[in-house]
Amino acid sequence: MIRRLYEADRERLMALTGHNPSINLFIIGDVENFGFEQEFMELWGESDTPDGPLKAVMLRFYSSYLTYAEGDFDTEGFAELIRKDTGAEMISGDAGVVQAFRGKIAAREEKQMLFAELKEMNGPLRFAAAVPLVIRKATAHDVEAICTLTDQIEEFAASTEDSRKSLRKALESKTGRTFFAEQDGKVIASASTTAENSLSAMIVGVATHPQHRGQGLATRITAELCADLLAEGKSLCLFYNNPQAGQIYKKLGFTDIGTWAMMYLEKQR
Repeated sequence: MIRRLYEADRERLMALTGHNPSINLFIIGDVENFGFEQEFMELWGESDTPDGPLKAVMLRFYSSYLTYAEGDFDTEGFAELIRKDTGAEMISGDAGVVQAFRGKIAAREEKQMLFAELKEMNGPLRFAAAVPLVIRKATAHDVEAICTLTDQIEEFAASTEDSRKSLRKALESKTGRTFFAEQDGKVIASASTTAENSLSAMIVGVATHPQHRGQGLATRITAELCADLLAEGKSLCLFYNNPQAGQIYKKLGFTDIGTWAMMYLEKQR
């Protein structure tokens, strides 16, 4: 039985997604931030009885769908909901769940990334001696200085204006935080979170100025950021597909817990 979920279903939804708060940080965060009654967002759940525990859930956030299930679930029933949405663009989630939709929805491309989680840091961490650093937690006043750094890094510079708006919104809404290092009054490295909720957060935007790489700055700042969140009882997670980045994260204590898949859908006519 699949049906639309509403506020009265919050406890049942959190009971299911709370089993794995890192994998489900987007669902948990969106529900905590937006509730159930939004035009751009819908949730459906599957259960064996009308009021029984949920075994699967699907979130629509604008044109993207995110699924989570424990064990077998009604893939065809959820696929039918997606097929009815002519604007649907993507399905994402744990690779095993997303792959269950293969052949049920027309897809043009699929990508996968490793998914890692941190619940406890390795320590004490040792860092090579380096020039003196000031590491601070960002406020909205620091947005321009941080984005001046990311503007200079190829993988972050695609949309400089959007990055400023996104960072400011995250800091002001407390759905994300950023730690950064300064030298001679300029930001030379930073690391951020996104999709923060009461249980978990995702690490994003780990950046070091090209002239300051090889000094362990990314590791040092990410460690400070992680310690801040762990002190609040939150777990952390991240996607990666770069083996070198994976080594940095595993040094901190991140462990691979699965594979995240994104299935890009064919446009429906």
